[in-house]
Amino acid sequence: MSKLKLRKNERITHYMCLNIKASETPVLSFFTGAGFLDIGFLQAGFQTIWSNEYDRQFVRGFEYGFSSMTGQHHKITNSSSIIGLGPNQIAREAFHNTPIPETFGIIGGPPCPDFSVGGKNRGRTGENGTLSKVYVDKIMDLQPSFFLFENVKGLFKTVRHREFFDSLRLQFSEHYLTDVRILNALDFGVPQDRERVFLVGVKKKWLKRKLGVRNIPKDYSWFQWPEDQRFAGAKQRFVWPRETPFGATPEKPVGIPEELMVGPLVCNLEEISSLPNGLEGLRPLSDKYYVIHEGDVSRKSFKRLHRWRYSPTAAYGHNEVHLHPTQPRRLTVREALRIQSVPDTYILPAEMPLTYKFKTIGNGVPVKLARAMAVAIRNMIEGEPK
Repeated sequence: MSKLKLRKNERITHYMCLNIKASETPVLSFFTGAGFLDIGFLQAGFQTIWSNEYDRQFVRGFEYGFSSMTGQHHKITNSSSIIGLGPNQIAREAFHNTPIPETFGIIGGPPCPDFSVGGKNRGRTGENGTLSKVYVDKIMDLQPSFFLFENVKGLFKTVRHREFFDSLRLQFSEHYLTDVRILNALDFGVPQDRERVFLVGVKKKWLKRKLGVRNIPKDYSWFQWPEDQRFAGAKQRFVWPRETPFGATPEKPVGIPEELMVGPLVCNLEEISSLPNGLEGLRPLSDKYYVIHEGDVSRKSFKRLHRWRYSPTAAYGHNEVHLHPTQPRRLTVREALRIQSVPDTYILPAEMPLTYKFKTIGNGVPVKLARAMAVAIRNMIEGEPK
């Protein structure tokens, strides 16, 4: 395709380059938020050439954070609602009226409260739930070489939502091979019990050309899901410490990797206070800050982290409050970023409201998990046929 000339509702087609490298593979990012998924793909060698984020505060956070981390100026490409964006406009903005690349990808995690057990749980008819269908439609319109769809596990595990998820997956069946799995960030060195469903797809035409066949063998393993043997099954594998009275000094357990504990990340108060966003936090007064045991995460809100354990899912905002293991306060912005495995060089701007900072942090994919998925996709692209 030499020029971008698309009739209304006409799908974009392209041909695959079989010797492509991840560093040469452009990615389009939907629902970019603070960009944690993009950081993971950047670390794996991909290049985000187009991004979309509707929330103005999240746009501000992404642009400042990514620019501070990379030392280069970054901007969200398009801040309009995804609902009104057509494939022609997206392709024009991403590829600047040049020939569409032979290989490119789409990544994103549509807003998930409508599928979350702890959220609104309105499903496909909710304001955010409808965006999952819109996202799938954009993928089908643009026809990327590969795509990644991330969401809460409730979309896949909850009976009332599974039918909707299966219908979304069915949309891909003619042109894509897809695979799905629930991954826990804890199994990838993130000190957080955070399960998410990942749906990954690859264009059938690309895979056929790579294999040099007309039909893909039924037993061909086209995608190898990431796994880290150091942390795999960590939640059940290790003996985790129980609750400790606040103010006590619990003994550090033997045999648990430090990467899976929040203590090394948040308990060096001198280090935290010296870092950008290190002292930023919501500080309303409450007697609960002094009486809740270290490691008591049994209630919906006011969960106190244990220094030698992993954190519950980082879903800050509304009534979800996580308390520091040793201090009578909530976590700071930097502490929350660290629990999401975000580099310390990523800085959120001072003028961004604290509530939005915590919300965008909680919405993001932990960077280490994002990178693991990106590396798996890179291996799929660059790997030799088996």
